[in-house]
Amino acid sequence: MSLKEKIADDIKQAMRAGEKPRLQTLRMLMAAIRQREIDDRAELDDDQTQVVVERMVRQRRESIAQYTRGGRPELAAAEEEEIAVLQAYLPAQLSDEEVAAVVDEALAESGASDMSAMGQVMGLLKPRLQGRADMSKVSALVRSRLAG
Repeated sequence: MSLKEKIADDIKQAMRAGEKPRLQTLRMLMAAIRQREIDDRAELDDDQTQVVVERMVRQRRESIAQYTRGGRPELAAAEEEEIAVLQAYLPAQLSDEEVAAVVDEALAESGASDMSAMGQVMGLLKPRLQGRADMSKVSALVRSRLAG
C-alpha cells in the first residue's frame, strides 16, 4: 500500500470514527499532495509524498513559533495536534546522538574544516537524513561544528 493510499484509508477511518480534527488535517494533507501532483503534472511516489508531509510539518513548526511569540497558546496547541497527525506518515526520527554521528561522518568524508564547505557537507547529509531528522537542526549542528 502506497503512502497516498494509506492517507486516503485513514481519511475514511477518521470520518467513520468522527475524529474531526484528525480528519481536517488529513484532508489538508491530501489536498497538498494533489496540488503538488497538479503542479508537477505527475503522480507522486512515496518519497515525493513524504517531502510534502515534511513541508507541512515544517510549516506548522514555524506557525507554532509565531503563535508562541504572539501570545496565542491555543493556536500553537492546535498546530501541535496537526504535527502529531502528520508525523505518523514520516519515518522514525533519528536521535540527536545518531544525527551527530552522521554529521561527524559527513564532515570527515568531505574533509570540511571551515564554513566555505557548508554546502558540500549539507549536500552529503540531505540524502542521508531527509525525512529522518529536522534539517534546520542538522544545518545548525554542521554550522557549529565548522565554526569551532
